[in-house]
Amino acid sequence: MKILLFGANGQVGWELQRSLSPLGELVALDRRSTELCGDLTDLDGIKDSVRRFGPDVIVNAAAYTAVDKAESDSETAHIVNAAAPGVLAAAAAKAGAWLVHYSTDYVFDGSGTKPWVEDDPTGPLNVYGKTKLEGEQRIAAHCARHLIFRTSWVYAARGGNFAKTMLRLARERETLQVINDQFGAPTGADLLADVTAHTLAHVLDRPTEAGLYHLAAGGETTWFEYAKYVVDQSICAQSAPNIIVKNMNPVATSAFPTAAQRPHNSRLNSTKLEQAFVLQLPPWQQGVSRMLALSR
Repeated sequence: MKILLFGANGQVGWELQRSLSPLGELVALDRRSTELCGDLTDLDGIKDSVRRFGPDVIVNAAAYTAVDKAESDSETAHIVNAAAPGVLAAAAAKAGAWLVHYSTDYVFDGSGTKPWVEDDPTGPLNVYGKTKLEGEQRIAAHCARHLIFRTSWVYAARGGNFAKTMLRLARERETLQVINDQFGAPTGADLLADVTAHTLAHVLDRPTEAGLYHLAAGGETTWFEYAKYVVDQSICAQSAPNIIVKNMNPVATSAFPTAAQRPHNSRLNSTKLEQAFVLQLPPWQQGVSRMLALSR
């Protein structure tokens, strides 16, 4: 099996290089790749990459994820998050290939308290969410053999993330204010990569399982409770010396104004995925604890 991966050096793409390699011949591209084009702003280039490589599977882990910047750079966000997935979908269909793509909880309006299911009405609040939703729609319109995974609050041991930021601030400040009215589940890039490999291995023999799935770690939390968990775990493990924070205060989203509006409810119901592929997604705390251990 030949696999063409876009976004190789992102959080998810880096983990996918590990999880997909055992499945076949893997070519991993990023924006700076030269032999084949991996830059999603070059629509003709990525289409040509598919034509030249002739993959059985295309995995798109590239995206425009600068949520606030997207409000003023909507053209680039649209090219990367909407137009490029559509081009990849059409190229995949022409090549007879599968397309795997990652989307976001930001396609919803963040209302209510129930975890979102796949067929709930969408209503993105910002440019990022709107372009990601259009990317989903273009894929569904152009390539029947697709897997789209909506996920939330993605982190990885490699590079920066919310947990590392909180630990840095906990070493610099005695008081921290953290948002406590946004709900979701921190989801590890390693979990996304492993589930992708698992589902791909199954769907190749069961093409009727193609479609849209929610994929997030189990349980739910807020950014405030997430931060508390990270700091408490690090203190218990003695893995973050010189922590001086004494007070962590929950605050509303309005305490930190941003260019892009964030959804309050980012809970995702992953039951459809678990039942279709016989999976049990672990609680978010398990992945975060592992990430903290790997980051020491």
